[in-house]
Amino acid sequence: MSDTRIYIVSGGVGASGEQIARTALAQFQDVDVPVVVAPLVRSSEALRAVLDKAAATGGMIIHTLVNEDLRNQLTAAAQVTGVVEIDVLGPVLDDLSKMLGRQPVGTPGLYRKLREDYFRRVETIEFAVGHDDGRKTDELRVADIVLIGVSRAGKTPLSMYLAMRGYKTANVPLVNGIEPPAELYEIDRRRVVGLTLETERLVAYRRQRQPHLGASASTVYSDPREILSDLEFARRVFRRGRFGVVDVTSKPIEESANEVVALITRRTE
Repeated sequence: MSDTRIYIVSGGVGASGEQIARTALAQFQDVDVPVVVAPLVRSSEALRAVLDKAAATGGMIIHTLVNEDLRNQLTAAAQVTGVVEIDVLGPVLDDLSKMLGRQPVGTPGLYRKLREDYFRRVETIEFAVGHDDGRKTDELRVADIVLIGVSRAGKTPLSMYLAMRGYKTANVPLVNGIEPPAELYEIDRRRVVGLTLETERLVAYRRQRQPHLGASASTVYSDPREILSDLEFARRVFRRGRFGVVDVTSKPIEESANEVVALITRRTE
């Protein structure tokens, strides 16, 4: 059992086949069967390579091939080698063909191409979540936008909104007296945007937030004098990095997002 594998064979990325396999495996408690995805299988040679591995490990093949010739090859070869193969997509394509009176085009990846905007948005949202609040600063170079600013400047909600619009957005907090991550000064400064706001507004935001921080929260967090110092520290970081700055005071998130995008567009043209 320890050598057994489930191989997902797909002409695309194999996401749907993998999801089906993992959904089924979840019904079996205390069972750990590796799921191996073999994407972009579009030749007899690639097909044979996966089939040989499945035969050697006593594995099963779940496939979502849309190419009829490859599906038929896999079915025939699996019967010869004794490998269990499950054709997830073939029966659906056959029944749809009968119902619609048309033949499928058999081109891998069409669904993903048709839903490219959707998948791009999912990708950017996952990026924003994974790079929120200074996480994974070693990956800032791949971000479309990097937002920086003091606590309660609105970095996280603005990051998520920009992600919904299709931008890979990371955000990094600026803490008075603590040196920002070195990566911030190593990436393209034109894609880094500092967020600032009026002192009075930031005091109000922090006072609203303070009760949720627990009994250990320091009153310094919402002290106007400390907030002035925090904002000045942020301005020094902005100047040092020669980063663009957007004032988000009393602006709806849509307006702030538009200003961020417009600023980066001007700086990168």
